[in-house]
Amino acid sequence: MTSDNRAQRFADKTIIVTGAAGGIGEAYARGLADEGANVVVADLNDDAGKQVAADINGLYVHTDVADPQSAKDLAAATVEAYGTIHGLVNNAAIYGTMKFDFLITVDWDYYKKFMSVNMDGALNVTRAVYPHMTHGGAIVNQSSTAAWVYSGFYGVAKVGVNGITQQLATELGGQKIRVNAIAPGPINTEATLTNTPQEIVNDMVSKLPMQRMGTPEDLVGMCKFLLSDEANWITGQIFNVDGGQVIRS
Repeated sequence: MTSDNRAQRFADKTIIVTGAAGGIGEAYARGLADEGANVVVADLNDDAGKQVAADINGLYVHTDVADPQSAKDLAAATVEAYGTIHGLVNNAAIYGTMKFDFLITVDWDYYKKFMSVNMDGALNVTRAVYPHMTHGGAIVNQSSTAAWVYSGFYGVAKVGVNGITQQLATELGGQKIRVNAIAPGPINTEATLTNTPQEIVNDMVSKLPMQRMGTPEDLVGMCKFLLSDEANWITGQIFNVDGGQVIRS
């Protein structure tokens, strides 16, 4: 494949990215648009989401991933604009405003709200989108290395995302829809820096083989790969992109 072909490997492809108004989701959206994709920016932050969509000549759709009707409206708006759906990136999550607490003490209503977005959101949007992926396609879920290290209810949500990824890969494989996940390590986003005390960040970085925090751009290549035809025999897998934070056998 030549560099010119690679530069447009998503030409005429329509890909939804949830939580794309900022941070990692925005990086995914911009990276996919750079390679020719019609990108649908799905978010609750209307001002920022509309700006990202305008910058990449994409479509913005106000979306609450925890709400089944909102997810169906997202799928319908995408099909109305572009005719079909080829890819989905389930990135939306409560993170920058996340409350810190233990599993045994976290407020139950908050826990259920958190899980409805951070775990069930990926399933909810997939359920709405997959019927429109009539020619097959690819789904990328956003996991985290929190699934393998203590991270309270955030870690539980990411364990759930991993399980959803593997089960959906089995259920949708017959329709030529691949489902994989990316598990980032500590990423240098505004949400991370706002949410995590600097001494904890410094301690995490000191233990990474790569000796630096990741950036959203460090994740974009894996996202593109998993959505592309180059990965057409890969499904049900969780890929760590974490600077060596977690070594899994």
